[in-house]
Parts: sequence; C-alpha cells; structure tokens
Amino acid sequence: MKTLNDFNFENKKALIRVDFNVPLNDAFEVTDATRIVSAKPTIIKILEDGGSCVLMSHLGRPKGVQDEFSLRHIVNKVEDILGVEVKFVSDCIGQDAEDASKNLKPGEILLLENLRFYPEETAGDVNFAEALSKLGDIYVNDAFGTAHRAHASTTIIAQFFPAHKCFGHLLAQEIDSIKKVMETGEKPVLAVLGGAKVSSKITIIENILDKVDHLIIGGGMTFTFIKAQGGSIGDSICEDDKMELALDIMKQAKAKNVQIHLPVDVVAANAFSNDADTEIMDVSKIPNGWQGLDAGPKSIENFHNVVLQCKTILWNGPLGVFEMERFSEGTIALGNSIAEATKNGAFSLVGGGDSVAAVKQFGFEHKVSYVSTGGGAMLESLEGKTLPGIAAILE
Repeated sequence: MKTLNDFNFENKKALIRVDFNVPLNDAFEVTDATRIVSAKPTIIKILEDGGSCVLMSHLGRPKGVQDEFSLRHIVNKVEDILGVEVKFVSDCIGQDAEDASKNLKPGEILLLENLRFYPEETAGDVNFAEALSKLGDIYVNDAFGTAHRAHASTTIIAQFFPAHKCFGHLLAQEIDSIKKVMETGEKPVLAVLGGAKVSSKITIIENILDKVDHLIIGGGMTFTFIKAQGGSIGDSICEDDKMELALDIMKQAKAKNVQIHLPVDVVAANAFSNDADTEIMDVSKIPNGWQGLDAGPKSIENFHNVVLQCKTILWNGPLGVFEMERFSEGTIALGNSIAEATKNGAFSLVGGGDSVAAVKQFGFEHKVSYVSTGGGAMLESLEGKTLPGIAAILE
C-alpha cells in the first residue's frame, strides 16, 4: 500500500483528490469544515517536502455549471484552515487549469473548480481523467467519502500515474481503521448496529459475523428481530418481509459462537413526537398504539457491560430516535460506554451517517479512536467490497 511516506514531493506537483463536499448555508458559508480539516495533514506534508498541491473536488450535485456549487465559495475557509493562501481557477481541465498548474511554485496551493460541472466526472470518462492528469506529477487520493465511486477523478485517473500514485494520510487511516475491525483487531470484537432497517444492514451483518464475538442490535431494526421471535411490538417500525432473515441471522450467529444482544426494554411513546406520552416497557410486550423509540434503562446497562469487556468496537447506527431529545438517552449512553472503553485501551471506530452525526452532536468525536469521513464508502467496506478508488491505487 503506497502512502505519502513513499514519495518525496520536493519540486513535485501533487494532484490531490480531496473531499471538500461540505455543507454551505444561504450565505455560502461552510457550516461543517470537518472534511477540510481532515485533508490538512496530507496537504501540509507535501508543502513541507517542498512540493505544491493541486486540489480537486466535487461539491453537491450540480446540473452542469451552477454558481451556487462553485468551489470559489470555500476558498477563504480552506485558507483559514490550512494557513496558506489558496489560488483558485474557474475550470478543472483545459488551458486555464493547465496554465495555473504550470505556474504553481513549491509551497503553493491551487484549488480547481467543481469536477461535477462536467458530466464526464461521474461517468468515469477516460479522456476527462487524462485531461485532469496533466495537472500534476504524483496522484494522491485522499477522498475516502468518494472511494466507492468509479468516477474519473477517484479511480480512472490512477492509470495515468502507473508508478506515481498513493493514498493520502486520511484515506490510509480509513483503510487501517477498517482493517483493525475486520482483520487485525484485538478480541473480543464488538459491532453495534443500529438504525431503522435490517435491510440496509443485511450484507454488513452477514460479512461481519465471522469477525466479531459480540453483536449489539439496536434502533428500529430491533423490532424485526423481536417480532420474528413472537414478541408484541405495537406500532413500532418493522420489516415483516425480513423476519425470516432475522431468525436466520440469529441461527448463523449461534453456529459461529457470536453473542447477539438485543434490547430487553424500550422507551415507548404513544406518538412519533418529542411531546408524546412515554413509558418504559418490555421490548416484547408493547401494546397497540405505542411504539419503541429508544433503548430502555436495563438495555443501556446490559450494553454498557458488553462494551466494557470488548477490545475492538465498531459503531454503526444510533440506538434510538436521537434527533428528538427525549429519545436520545440510549445513543448518548452508548457513546459514553464506548468512550470509557476507548479510554481503557479499546480501539473504537464510528462510521455511517447517523452515528457520525450523533457522535458530533453529543461531543464524542475526540473520545473514540476514529470517526470515519465516508458514509457509503464505509458501509461498502464493511460489506467486504473492494472500493474502486482504493483498488485503483493498489493496482
């Protein structure tokens, strides 16, 4: 696996695929700069070597050229975070981009315009990839969030740098973190899978059963498992067509000696609302008119005990409807348990949109070992798929 440490960037131009697809408000200000901050170590390492950086990224899903998706809106924020002036060119291929790149001196940074202003980017067009490749000497992929897409700038471009391509610090860290959970992690290994639907996690569950010792299942998907075992779940969310599958997963887990931990009690409500009446109920005895919206106190205690005995922890998905304050306690308690285990020496990886949002919202970001920057890419890695953006560097 080639990383930045395999190259000396002195007097070289690094063409870096970053993921600067950041949220902007109505005034075009960046509201969450995590992705820019995450790319900083790679960029600084290259500049300190005496190289220059040409940064390419997409922003949003523009239909052709749309000013609201122009990367010029984020130039000031990128400068603030990197502490270096950032030049901007209003195209990503062609003469202007080539001239701007050619004139770049060691220690300088150039940001290209939104790659997705060209449909050729998402189509994985070879000619477009070749045009991009003219802008640098060494190709660095540091965009884990897009590594599961075979786009021109994330995958196809690598063929034009047969001996001069590598992973940036961020992407290398993502690969190492997933490897720790899936291959090299210290046992016992725990996966916590939450969220609403079993169907979105089937392939992950099937792939990780061989790798984990414990599996905590929480969130809305709990109820498909409870109902499949004959429990009453009231109006709780349930995928009736996945009940057979839930029983099969439990059978497979037993055969592989994996302990599955389901909630035993829930915070149930008589409406899907923060203002609803609530009661603590046995997870398998919820009456009609009521629905489980968070893990209950006994479940929280059980999960805490499981978390603390594990040395490698993957957390993907919340334990309740944490967006509503009254149903956030299970998710917060789980975050506290994982933070405590991490402090005691466990390795903890958090990934997937909702869990990452929860970790940020409740201040656990620096209390776990690693927070993944890629939603879809992380999930596909956990499903055991080789991501095209990663394969292209390894080839």
